[in-house]
Amino acid sequence: MVTDFHRKVPHITPVNIQGRDMESMEEYRYRLSSERDRKRLDKLVRRAGSVSDCPLDTIEDVGQRRMLAKLTSIIENPSHPLHETYGFINSCFQSLVIERFGQETWDKLSSVAGVQGTFMTYGVYDDILTLRLVQEACSMLDVSSEVVLKLFGEHFFTFCKQAGYDTMLKTLGGNLTEFIENLDALHSYLALSYQEMNAPSFRVEKTEDGNMLLHYYSDRKGLYHIVPGIMEAVARELFNSKVTMVVLKQSEEDERTGKKEHVVFLVLQSDQAGSTRQQDHARHSREVTLRRMRERCVSLAGRRSGWDLVRTVVLLGKGSRQCTFSPCYPDKLWMEEETFCDAFPFHIVFDEDLKVKQTGVKIQKFIPGLQTGDTRLDKYFTITHPQVTFTIESIRKFINSQFVLKSHRDKDTTLKLRGQMLWMGSLRCMLFLCSPKLRSLQELQDGGLNLADLAHHDATRDLVLLNQQRLAEMELTNQLERKKEELRILSCHLEAEKKKTEALLYAMLPRHVANQLKEGKTVEAGEFEVCNILFSDVVTFTNICAACEPIHIVHMLNSMYSKFDRLTNVHDVYKVETIGDAYMVVGGVPVPRESHACRVANFALGMRTAAREVTNPVTDKPIQIRVGIHTGPVLAGVVGQKMPRYCLFGDTVNTASRMESHGVPDHIQLSPTTYSVLMDTGFDLRERGQIDVKGKGQMTTYFLFGNLRASEEIIMGRAAGGSCLYNDDLQSEKEKESAQPRLTKTDGRKDAPSDRGMTHEPRRPDTATPYAWDITQPYHTLSSSNQPASHPNTRLCALL
Repeated sequence: MVTDFHRKVPHITPVNIQGRDMESMEEYRYRLSSERDRKRLDKLVRRAGSVSDCPLDTIEDVGQRRMLAKLTSIIENPSHPLHETYGFINSCFQSLVIERFGQETWDKLSSVAGVQGTFMTYGVYDDILTLRLVQEACSMLDVSSEVVLKLFGEHFFTFCKQAGYDTMLKTLGGNLTEFIENLDALHSYLALSYQEMNAPSFRVEKTEDGNMLLHYYSDRKGLYHIVPGIMEAVARELFNSKVTMVVLKQSEEDERTGKKEHVVFLVLQSDQAGSTRQQDHARHSREVTLRRMRERCVSLAGRRSGWDLVRTVVLLGKGSRQCTFSPCYPDKLWMEEETFCDAFPFHIVFDEDLKVKQTGVKIQKFIPGLQTGDTRLDKYFTITHPQVTFTIESIRKFINSQFVLKSHRDKDTTLKLRGQMLWMGSLRCMLFLCSPKLRSLQELQDGGLNLADLAHHDATRDLVLLNQQRLAEMELTNQLERKKEELRILSCHLEAEKKKTEALLYAMLPRHVANQLKEGKTVEAGEFEVCNILFSDVVTFTNICAACEPIHIVHMLNSMYSKFDRLTNVHDVYKVETIGDAYMVVGGVPVPRESHACRVANFALGMRTAAREVTNPVTDKPIQIRVGIHTGPVLAGVVGQKMPRYCLFGDTVNTASRMESHGVPDHIQLSPTTYSVLMDTGFDLRERGQIDVKGKGQMTTYFLFGNLRASEEIIMGRAAGGSCLYNDDLQSEKEKESAQPRLTKTDGRKDAPSDRGMTHEPRRPDTATPYAWDITQPYHTLSSSNQPASHPNTRLCALL
């Protein structure tokens, strides 16, 4: 499988490989799609004697490990084809999806298909990945594979032009037929750079009625719909014509030994726009010719006889026909046989029975057996491209293709010959005019060749030297792409660590305060005219601490504070601090909100419910808490430089603390100012009466028993759905939607009613990923299983 688009070397389990020597593995060896893999296998077996003698787990060469992994898969799954695709193809598909359907669609598609990061141009990927991308695109876009593949074919031509191959494509041929006939030659050239490429093959056939048939051969089944897309784009962009392609035949390949699928297309080409231009051009040419004829007649009048004048004018009108090239052939070939064999050191002449009649001097040097008269060519060579059967009929059918012959008699050295087949009808013989197929100087040395073995007129000399530089540039490009990918991964890791750091910082300080401190700014103290402050503590906490181990106290407080921290996210209130068993929360600070009193009240109700879910480690019964709330003005600011804290100052803090300390277990006590704010907001409020408050004297306080407009599930943030609980949140969401219009409908949520102070569903504010302490509980909470996993809880608690 591919992750981060680097081919990971799989773990090798060579159960079926061990004990097999080279001869017993020959039936599997040929199925390795890459010639380089076959060479790696040969080298490994020659060095160790057999694969079973190779220390597989200690092989450090990535190419050999990958080759052995492929071989293992072939042996274990003989019917499963193994093919590979270059990153250039996958990058083209990515470009198509982004250009036609947007970046968001590609992000979803790559996520579903298990793709991460970017593709490396010269990186090799399994075909399974490419096919998975196509299948997921068809499912996501709700279209057939035929449509997707045809779109890919059209885009592939444009993508190749953008990649710098436009000039190469324009010079392949003067018309569509010539373009198609030279595609195999282009693939052969590209194989110098893309050595693992397993390209399809094309052949053009003219019918008796003048129609053109396109034969498509490929090892990959079901991808032939790409061909019409490519050909239509080529005809439109290069030849200004329109092409319609119809599938006439689709079958298993019977003409060729290597390709698995053979599809025949009927190509119908129309050139309406071009014919109009040709007619205009022809009309203009006739006018120019007539004008020249009149001028010539005037100049020749009186100087020539009538017949000479007529002959001159007629020949002038036929000037374009007289300029038609007509080759002139000599009566005999003015070249000696020895000179021909020296001038073309790599050539072979063979008859219809494949018997060798003549060879170049260098071929005789490397294949001495060809010096014997009437030796069959297929005894020493096999045809590797095009992968046709070795018969005169098959060769003549693909006469316009570039042929590659490979020697197979000598296992130490392998000679590959690439060139053109020419049929000599009068002699009933075939001339294979060729030269060694080489990619680099290393292959030249491995084959036992020197540059001196190549004729001076042979372009292979220059090609090898130029491609050596090209390979060095490709290696540099691969290194740059790998470094780029490594930097991207490091950047992702850095961003993840940055988010963790920010999450920890935002857990200790308000977000806007933390951002100012990060920028090195001084945070000024702020005065808030009205806010709601809440204090809570655990009843009989001192007795609990005296009766059990400290670790049990830590686990109890961590469990309780984790539930409280989750509720702060549900109701969007700010947790100020925790001191021992005391928990302090404020609403309306540091971000003023109209509904701050309702938020703190709902939070208090949720606290009381959550506390009942935590057991007392001494009595194994639910713990009880006291809660006090007061409303008033405060001054807030950052105190200290080492471990700075966001603190609240003012009499409001003291009064809220007194409401908690003078409260009743399992009750929420409100001050008169808080009661006046919460009146007529849907809460169940009851008067407690006058009590003597330390430092305040007599005060009339109230108890909060519940919310008549919201259920316990809604207050606890456990109800399904995503509507907002507070009107100011609803208004904020509507403003965001109006500022950022939605292109697609992402869910089926209905807008919450806006005619009440609170809606029926709590808001899930976007908060940073909470920082967590992983503390295993030595006891069970009463209803921990009821807490939904979809609500992340902040488990950081500061124990002071």
